[in-house]
Amino acid sequence: MASPGYGKRSVPDQKPRRKDDFAHLPAREAAIAAYIDRLPDGAAIDVKTLAKELAAYGQQAVRTALNALARAGHLFRRRETVGDGRTQWVFRTYFSRTARNESWWKRFLRGDVPAPVAAEEPPPPAYKILADVGRTDPRMSLSARECAQLEPLANEWLTRGATEAELVRALTAGLPPEGVHCPGAFARTRLQAKLPPVRDHTPAPAPEPPPHLTECKGCGAPGRALPDGRCRACRDEDPHEGWLGEAFDEEFHRRVESVRAGITKSVPRPRGAQARW
Repeated sequence: MASPGYGKRSVPDQKPRRKDDFAHLPAREAAIAAYIDRLPDGAAIDVKTLAKELAAYGQQAVRTALNALARAGHLFRRRETVGDGRTQWVFRTYFSRTARNESWWKRFLRGDVPAPVAAEEPPPPAYKILADVGRTDPRMSLSARECAQLEPLANEWLTRGATEAELVRALTAGLPPEGVHCPGAFARTRLQAKLPPVRDHTPAPAPEPPPHLTECKGCGAPGRALPDGRCRACRDEDPHEGWLGEAFDEEFHRRVESVRAGITKSVPRPRGAQARW
């Protein structure tokens, strides 16, 4: 930093910093200008200090570059008194990222610098879509007043989930062959008549996960239900064996034995036959 009251002084009303601010300058001048631009106010930007900080350039190269920046309108040196009643004369160095012409610097030194112009806010999306409809079909070119009047209707379309393409299609598709005599009134009629319904923004339910498969601990074959962790082939079972369960088998054998016992008791003995003991 320079001594208090000296060093770099930035001028007002500069454009935002961009990568191509100094693209119109030679490489050396552009590099030195970009370095000075990023220094704070009050930083020393004399030839010796810059040559010490920028090792790629000597004092003579820096002095030549500063003179080139002054001719390009980025740098301005002014000889003025120190102030506070003292008569000592010094040079003040002013820097501008935005190149200035000679008339601007003269007005700046007189204190006649125009106030910075506030950046215009971008138009709302609905207004911009209406303003650009004429590019899709010149028959639907709308004035600024018509765009402002139709903006609430167009914004309702966007609120209900319509896309820009759907809105433009609704205003330009199937126009009368004889032309549109009043694009503003025609657009209002279409925006009201074709207003889409409120769309359900509830997310669709997630798909059910696929059934889990297990592997047989014997052969590794996949399956959904493996009793005892083994497949049928590893259990060496009959495909139909035990499909009705053990309880059925016991009941079935009990009834078969009962039927056999009944048949034996009901068989008649021939006459004269003697029991054999």
